[in-house]
Amino acid sequence: MQFQRILLFVALGLTLVMMWMSWLDFNSNYQDGDSLEQEEVPVTPSGVSLEEVPETPTVITEKTPEESEIPEVDAIPDAGERPGQIIQVKTGLVNAEIDLQGGDLIRLELIDHPVNVDTPDDPFVLMFRENPRLFVAQSGLIGSEGEYPNHNVLYSADQTAFDLAGRETMEVVLDWTSPQGIQYQKVFLFRKNSYRIEMTFRVVNTSDVPWTGFVYGHLKQTEIESGGTMGILGALPSFSGAAVYTEEDKYDKISYDKLRDETVNLNTDSGWVAMMQHYFVVAWLPTGSDGYQLYSGVSDDRDPQYRIGYKTLQPVTIPPGESGQLEAVLFAGPKEQVRLDEQGAPGLKLTVDYGWLTPIASPLFWLLQKIHGFTNNWGWAIIFLTFLVKLVFYPLSATSYKSMARMKKLQPRMVTLKERYGDDKQRFQQEMMKMYKEEKVNPAGGCLPILIQIPVFIALYWVLLESVELRQADFMLWLNDLSVPDPYFVLPIIMGASMLIQHFLNPAPVDPLQKKIMMALPFVFTVFFLWFPAGLVLYWVVNNILSIAQQYYNTRKYASN
Repeated sequence: MQFQRILLFVALGLTLVMMWMSWLDFNSNYQDGDSLEQEEVPVTPSGVSLEEVPETPTVITEKTPEESEIPEVDAIPDAGERPGQIIQVKTGLVNAEIDLQGGDLIRLELIDHPVNVDTPDDPFVLMFRENPRLFVAQSGLIGSEGEYPNHNVLYSADQTAFDLAGRETMEVVLDWTSPQGIQYQKVFLFRKNSYRIEMTFRVVNTSDVPWTGFVYGHLKQTEIESGGTMGILGALPSFSGAAVYTEEDKYDKISYDKLRDETVNLNTDSGWVAMMQHYFVVAWLPTGSDGYQLYSGVSDDRDPQYRIGYKTLQPVTIPPGESGQLEAVLFAGPKEQVRLDEQGAPGLKLTVDYGWLTPIASPLFWLLQKIHGFTNNWGWAIIFLTFLVKLVFYPLSATSYKSMARMKKLQPRMVTLKERYGDDKQRFQQEMMKMYKEEKVNPAGGCLPILIQIPVFIALYWVLLESVELRQADFMLWLNDLSVPDPYFVLPIIMGASMLIQHFLNPAPVDPLQKKIMMALPFVFTVFFLWFPAGLVLYWVVNNILSIAQQYYNTRKYASN
């Protein structure tokens, strides 16, 4: 087997791998959700099924369903019908809006992540409420005695604008008093240089009986289109939808289709729920309890609203005349791996979706990040990482080039055999293998080194595609965003030219059809890469240039052997 045929098979193999990965992602929507299904619907501590609760899951204390009724939670009205006043919050990192109606987080703008690199003053809007589209975070307290501050009560606040303005922390305090006279405060704690929002529900039990309650939080979202890379074959999308993590079942992505078809009902000692999209994630990180119930739901409207959330399973009890608090934590921001690690939530870093090659991709990103610490430029970090990868695989590449050089030396004899036995393929194969044996050449000698490197190349592809750190990362000259295609197509053209040079350095195929295919590949890949992120194309350009240098050196070195 000639090296060109191997290269062709590798190229086709890469395409099949991409198709297989897409199929796995599609197939997982229907088959990997078994861990999210249970034969029986989990119940609240009182034995009441969550299916009986249309909106917010309600928990009651030690009473039977016959002794206590769970009040229904009204559906959230459309944006234009909500009477609540909006609280504006600025931290220097985010601009947020909180609706006093329910204390919902209804808008979150990421100041350091503009929509486009050319419009730095236009921040990316991660959360929003723009009828009929929405992505909001709702939370509250639930219980069985009287009214509780769920996400439909109307809070009050002393001011309508808050600015962190250089401070380390800032509290946004919302007040509500129940008809029973129990006093509540919903407190949002914002920290400097952080996407973590810590919520505290303070309760002053002014009644003459113990107060018992549970905390819940969920995300409500209409469907968001997947981000990703566009190419000549269409979209190579990243994942958009929900995610659930528990220590028992680990990490599960849940597509919108799956949310429509199945219901998440899980009891766990620890875990989290999230809604995520390309580069960004919003996650509830349960805290302050020994057990949680994770749940999901979806409305049946024309624009369905998907819901993923949690509630505590262990009640908090506050004696008469005393006060207490319940806590909730929300992370809402870019999937920067350092920040995800800082949250202390196991598995949260898996929202950076490297797929099945995560064990390889994660170390590659770690190395890329370390290099960036020295270069302070992601473009140069990619270049130096490519050097290191080529260096690690140099012994394997040398073996491949040695085999290729010997094959090239036999090329004239190969042409002679083709002319002599062109009509007798079986005889041609026999004579060719005889020649290989006499010359001690392994025709598949270059195959294994290439196959070993394929997982690394694909893993690096996902690193460059999925890492938010490269979003709008400046390199040099006109390349001011490595996450989008080269606007002038310079890199793809250079890449195509480098592939063409490699083609001429390789032994020419004897078969005319193979020769035409191999000649066409550089042009096909050039067109294909026109729509790929500049960072990924930069990697391939550097990789090809280094491969040309290695190939030229090794071909001259081994040609005389």
